[in-house]
Amino acid sequence: MDNNSSSYAKDQILDSFSGKIYAESLSFFENAAYFIIRTAKGKRLAILMPPEQIQRSLFQGEAEDFDKKNTLLLCPTDIANSQAIRKVFPSLTPTQLGLETSLGAGDRLGLATPGHVRALRAVLSKSDGRKISPIFAQQSMRENSRTNRTPQQVVSDATWGAFQAGWFGSVGADADHLKKESDIDICAEAKYTLFTIDPGEYVDSSADTTQGSELLQKVEALPWHELETTLSDLQQNYLGKQIELDDQHVIITQEDLMRAAAKYGRAVAHVTRMYRHLLSKNIPFELEVSVDETDTPTSFQEHYYVANELKRLGVYWVSLAPRFVGRFEKGVDYIGDLRALEKNLNGHACIARSLGPYKLSLHSGSDKFSVYPLANIACQGLVHLKTAGTSYLEALRVISSTDVALFREILSLARQRYENDRKTYHVSASLEKVPLSEEISDQELPGLLDQFDSREVLHVTFGSVLDTYGVSLLASLEENEELYYQMLERHFIRHLEPFVSNS
Repeated sequence: MDNNSSSYAKDQILDSFSGKIYAESLSFFENAAYFIIRTAKGKRLAILMPPEQIQRSLFQGEAEDFDKKNTLLLCPTDIANSQAIRKVFPSLTPTQLGLETSLGAGDRLGLATPGHVRALRAVLSKSDGRKISPIFAQQSMRENSRTNRTPQQVVSDATWGAFQAGWFGSVGADADHLKKESDIDICAEAKYTLFTIDPGEYVDSSADTTQGSELLQKVEALPWHELETTLSDLQQNYLGKQIELDDQHVIITQEDLMRAAAKYGRAVAHVTRMYRHLLSKNIPFELEVSVDETDTPTSFQEHYYVANELKRLGVYWVSLAPRFVGRFEKGVDYIGDLRALEKNLNGHACIARSLGPYKLSLHSGSDKFSVYPLANIACQGLVHLKTAGTSYLEALRVISSTDVALFREILSLARQRYENDRKTYHVSASLEKVPLSEEISDQELPGLLDQFDSREVLHVTFGSVLDTYGVSLLASLEENEELYYQMLERHFIRHLEPFVSNS
């Protein structure tokens, strides 16, 4: 980015497009100025450049005379032009973030990135040098199907949001909860850089309670050819192994090993297949391993088994999401004993440092305000916070006060669809505790976004809501986008501040 190479000065451009321009977006490169403006047709990328440069432009748009020195090119903020803007400003291109503390700011509507940027800036400006690297493009295939978006659209929307807000730091892009090799292919084509593998379908949670010969049968039936080892070698490598966890140690017994292998052996094989498929794409990437969407917590012995086996098989990953004790439900704070969670976080973090180092990933991580200080201390910076639906809930908070009629319709639909839509999520909200639309006053509507049961019901029904009211919802948010950005900034500051604290 070169702020001294345009024939037009910054102040002149701001004055010429006063009331239309997003000032933070104004950037310069090779005698041209690039910025986002509001038009009657929606947001457009505006480019001021000498007329002779138009033919060499990478962008698709409509040209019009501006003055004697410059032509104005107005370009839709679409996928093709997002690819072009990333070539002009390479820092907008998703990259690998390594072991830095990171935030996955899922955005189901494609509108939230400027608010996420504001929160990051506010927090980092007050930090003592600690960094948080953002992932603005983060979406699972499940969420893509429910929002009718493609992986390319997710990356494009995040690119335009970052550019609008003037973010030119590094960014990642997370293809979240991938289950099939074909999912990898689609997301690799869209230039994602972090691939989160979800082997949940291959985790056998019944191994937690299976006994005796039945447990041994489960182990013997594992795909040993894919695991490239034998039961005998497994026992030799693990039995009696002592795991050091700072002030304590854990020994892997025969029963521990059998349960770990029976529960996670097929998952290890699946992750390895997915990783090797990724390698065949010959692209730069990072891997996250997710075993959080399972019925039972991941024990320390199981974490050690999964990580050590993946290492033995040549898999390299940057972050891993265990299933912690207690409950990490969608859109609400932690449910469980915080002292037990603190001990659990410390143990998993010790394993991650000793076998990696790699980051612990907090899935369903939004709104876990009681957890963040504990995770910050336990992980010592090696942590990834993953959020998804909380930005959507902040969008509904805006609607609850600016478009009351629409919010009432959304609430009614959410109540109707909850029992069906909740099936693929870990939530425990009770519909009986969510008021009917006609039973609550206008003034009370925003308060539903602070109530446990209402938050979860509204959270998991986003797909049904977007199918029915998506056009109206997006139009209302665009009319009130500044309020939306303010609410996102306030909300995400609460998420991020604990991770730049020294205590």
